[in-house]
Amino acid sequence: MDKYKYIRYFAYTIEILVFFMVQETPGLIPELFGARPLLLIPVALSISMFESATASMIFGVFCGLLLDFGASSMLGFHGLFLSVVCYFISLIAANLIQTNFLTAMIISMIVSAALILLQWVFFYLLFDYEYAVYALTDHFIPRFFYTVATMPVAYYFNRALAIQIRSKEE
Repeated sequence: MDKYKYIRYFAYTIEILVFFMVQETPGLIPELFGARPLLLIPVALSISMFESATASMIFGVFCGLLLDFGASSMLGFHGLFLSVVCYFISLIAANLIQTNFLTAMIISMIVSAALILLQWVFFYLLFDYEYAVYALTDHFIPRFFYTVATMPVAYYFNRALAIQIRSKEE
């Protein structure tokens, strides 16, 4: 029975690495309004909707650290945020909410907005960047919408993966 859990975790790891490579390859994903999506946010959130709290936290840290490496930002900024968020999403998905497409989109909107707004505050606003409002309106807001728009792909892929492998566990 543990064999299928490890297969599922291995598949998630491969998925995260593939989405990271797609996200970081210049020109592979077209820029919309000068922004590229953060593909690992929807991936981490959708995994956390189908996995245990501990596994979700670990995948959140992994996705967050890859985001830190890719964005050349402070190491641990995204990792800490996504680990905490994924842990709580897993608990909420197991106990309070029904896991479906609508809740996935709502969670994606809330978490993506919070993370992208925190990026703007910590990397532009607190450093007294002269064009902070311009950066928000022309870079961070389009990034938010582009990131949320990729959630259906991540949700349905991880849902199918979780259902297929879990059906073999029983």
